[in-house]
Amino acid sequence: MARTFAGGVIAFVIAFLASGSAQQKPIDDAALRAPDARNQDWLSYGRDYHEQRFSPLDQINDRNASQLGLAWQFETATDRGLEATPLVIDGVMYTTGSWSVTYAIDARTGKQMWKYDPEVHRKYDNLACCDVVNRGAAIYKGKVYVGVLDGRLVALDMKTGKPAWTATTVDQAQAYTITGAPRIANGKVIIGNGGAEYGVRGYVSAYDAETGKLAWRFYTVPGDPSKPQENKALEKALPTWKGDNWFKYGGGGTVWDSIVYDPELNLLYVGTGNGSSWNRHLRSPGGGDNLYLCSILAINPDNGELVWHYQTTPGDTWDFTSVQPMMLADLPIGGRTRKVIMQAPKNGFFYVLDRATGELLSADKYVEVNWASHVDMATGRPVEIPGADYKDKGTYIRPGPLGGHNWQAMSFSPKTGLVYIPAQDNGRYYEASKMFSYTPLEYNLGLEPIGRNMEKYDIPYKGRLLAWDPVARKPRWTVEYGGYWNGGTLATAGNLVFQGTALGDFIAFNATTGEKLWSGYAGTGIVAPPVTYSIDGKQYVSVMAGWGGAFPKKFRSYGRILTFAIGGTATPITRTAPRRVTAIANNATPDQITAGAKLFASYCVRCHGGATVLPDLRRSAPTVLNSLDKILDGAMVERGMPRFAEFDKTMIAGLRGYLLEERRKLATSR
Repeated sequence: MARTFAGGVIAFVIAFLASGSAQQKPIDDAALRAPDARNQDWLSYGRDYHEQRFSPLDQINDRNASQLGLAWQFETATDRGLEATPLVIDGVMYTTGSWSVTYAIDARTGKQMWKYDPEVHRKYDNLACCDVVNRGAAIYKGKVYVGVLDGRLVALDMKTGKPAWTATTVDQAQAYTITGAPRIANGKVIIGNGGAEYGVRGYVSAYDAETGKLAWRFYTVPGDPSKPQENKALEKALPTWKGDNWFKYGGGGTVWDSIVYDPELNLLYVGTGNGSSWNRHLRSPGGGDNLYLCSILAINPDNGELVWHYQTTPGDTWDFTSVQPMMLADLPIGGRTRKVIMQAPKNGFFYVLDRATGELLSADKYVEVNWASHVDMATGRPVEIPGADYKDKGTYIRPGPLGGHNWQAMSFSPKTGLVYIPAQDNGRYYEASKMFSYTPLEYNLGLEPIGRNMEKYDIPYKGRLLAWDPVARKPRWTVEYGGYWNGGTLATAGNLVFQGTALGDFIAFNATTGEKLWSGYAGTGIVAPPVTYSIDGKQYVSVMAGWGGAFPKKFRSYGRILTFAIGGTATPITRTAPRRVTAIANNATPDQITAGAKLFASYCVRCHGGATVLPDLRRSAPTVLNSLDKILDGAMVERGMPRFAEFDKTMIAGLRGYLLEERRKLATSR
């Protein structure tokens, strides 16, 4: 009898453990280094230290993806951009939203377990360059770490959401902000900051995960040239800066997004941003590479010392940041396996470097590029096209400051060998400011406003999902979208790639061929990257939906988390039909319409051309078209529409004439 009872207890314990209901081991260094031991979870920003955003889960696959349905949704009650990567640990989802609010949610049902609001002062709405967003949290030894928009780093108790400690990581009298996700490296929490457009000096910091004490700080650009620099790396960088304008303007080089840790090599990789000002001729008269702007830095995480660096855009003058997501992989290159780091930064070249040494292995255009002909493999430097620096004359550059790829995460599948990039086409007219004056806490780009004298007006802002082969150094397939500023990607062992779009579609593609297999509707644009996880043997795919970022700040986007599973039975979100339009009398001349088309391409198409969830001006109500003068003069500033003081009556008449002509075409095309 005793033997039977003991056997029953053992069987119960085994079943209890197998069910996943038992308390798992904490997320410590060992767990972060071996994510496949917990492949049902999503442990860190890129799932693992390699940040490939590849999941070995395959219950949802290319044979049954068409059976996906909504399992649950969670309303965030926000109307600003949602950019976070949710983390899922032991059946609980931890994620962040607008204004750095943090949520713990039951990942089975979508029920909120706790919420932490850091109560950020709303003045930061005007200090955050690109919306009051947050890209996610980090989890380590029972704490959830969140970077707060106002520059704080907060450690929260995983179970209750109550703060364990808070560190102020910036001088809050300056225009610093935090939107990026922290990373964990050897017991330290790594965090950067933003604010280069406003005039700050960039740096990355490491804090003790247990106590919140600052361990080290690495500045990405030199400090006061009349004083000793903080370390040898900055002493080396100082001669690459000319004059002292850069010091007055702050220098820039902020680390506002990508940070990756390699525990095998014990190297921390940090991407750095643009300079203050953008215009290098104002920032650093006399030239110079301006180290370490727009660079990949390899740093010793134990002491904060620079090991190697690679600068993707020396002397950047176009806002070609290198903070875009980086990932680690082992690839067959040149007849042997190389440990590499890969990045598709804004400047339009896809880079593969040896991650131990920084040696450049390849650099190839992945979108249209007209500022440089190629990257010289002998020197590692891009070969600039004469005149691209707009020193003497304004010029039109592709890609523009939105980049060929921005912060939206890319993914890599070891099964297909492909990198899945949210790529996009865009451009900008750059012209040096004729009367530049540095103003603290305001944009200091050093550029003339986009004006009427552009050399090129056909600006096709569009996006695509690009499957890039980093070994063959070329695209394998692409999916073209009508819109741009689309979401990050997720690759899975089920031969799937998931991506959300600016128009609100959440799509599953065949990872090998690019064939569209399924889509669901989010009701708002998606810019965040998806994640996948499993509970009690059932696989889910989740994504945060809430369009925003580098666009008008106060756009109502109805934030939510959507979670899908095979056979999901929750009521899906329905798509509303586009506004039906009728033709309106138009007295504009053909010349006025042509002039208006150029203005629309110069000023309006990026946000209001029908390729995003923002209102399509061509479908606007007559009251809007009749109020263009007031709108362009700032009547809708509080809703995020900027004032365009340069528009005179002639320009407004031309723009209205063009919009009415486009409205006529839409009305007659049905």
